[in-house]
Amino acid sequence: MIRGLLRTLVALAALAAGVAHAERIKDLATIQGVRPNQLIGYGLVVGLDGSGDQTTQTPFTTQSLQSMLTQLGITLPQGTSLQLRNVAAVMVTATLPPFAQPGQQVDVTVSSLGNAKSLRGGTLLMTPLKGADGQVYAVAQGNVLVGGAGASAGGSKVQINHLSAGRVPNGATVERAVATPFLLSDRLRLELTVTDFSTAAKVAETINRRFPGEAGETALALDGRVIEVKAPATPNERVRFLAELENLDVPQVAPPARVIINARTGSIVMNRTVTLEPAAVAHGNLQVTISSQPVISQPAPFSQGQTVVAERADIQVKQEGGALMQVKEGANLADVVRALNALGANPGDLVAILQALKAAGALRAELEVI
Repeated sequence: MIRGLLRTLVALAALAAGVAHAERIKDLATIQGVRPNQLIGYGLVVGLDGSGDQTTQTPFTTQSLQSMLTQLGITLPQGTSLQLRNVAAVMVTATLPPFAQPGQQVDVTVSSLGNAKSLRGGTLLMTPLKGADGQVYAVAQGNVLVGGAGASAGGSKVQINHLSAGRVPNGATVERAVATPFLLSDRLRLELTVTDFSTAAKVAETINRRFPGEAGETALALDGRVIEVKAPATPNERVRFLAELENLDVPQVAPPARVIINARTGSIVMNRTVTLEPAAVAHGNLQVTISSQPVISQPAPFSQGQTVVAERADIQVKQEGGALMQVKEGANLADVVRALNALGANPGDLVAILQALKAAGALRAELEVI
């Protein structure tokens, strides 16, 4: 398995070597203030086919229904115990996109809050969706679509996919727009997705080459993540300016040498800047085998003893010889992969080898274990 993975890495490294690297600004950075906002709300799903909450175990479902009926002018007698099977309490979440205006529609996700067996076939009742500031920005309602199915009878149960969560396409209507600083200043800020001073300098240089300013530079890198850009004042000109700016190609900067190791799965990923110094590695496996065999102890006749079953343990230790192998200096990813592939190690052993190479100073890369 590891040999196939390493051969794939060699092929990708060879393919990447012949390609001119360049990335668009829209793939490297985002505009400060132009961002989505998370919305959340609590509601009820009705019309379920007996698969709703068990109200004795989820009293908040009954309380919510009584509160809703009171708002609709229906008053229940004191002490009434509702036995509901077609109602489920749910949490409703949505993402409000940038520049969303009142009247626009967005998708919502509906997730069961109690012990409902399924939300399939239910209808979400009107649910206000609030932002982090507590203000209502959208109202959701509609039929819940669940991408699954299930059936149970006679103690047997069959289920496909997840039935406790669903989605309402275009289920929320925006009621309030979110203020944005897009037009509040004559300057905008680009935020890189990854902090890197070299990339920030390249982005600013690319923008200034395409949009040379009359009085000073159009773009100025403030730090390793933020680039300040002078933009036109009118909305139409600013949109055209940003449309052209975000499609500018920025020469790719070599990333920091890094090796990512997933200790739980044995996955290893390294980028193209990883190199190796000459080193020698001894690789071997230690195998410990423990086997247990039952042994019956029979007492002598007329000894008043009892038959006892005991266990006999057999422990064997086997260590395969690990020859000292020389790892040659690797100048690029392909050479590094070939050098490690020559060791014939499995993923678990390769993790230990890389950690030892890093400790010895032979691995020129940052080692990150996730």
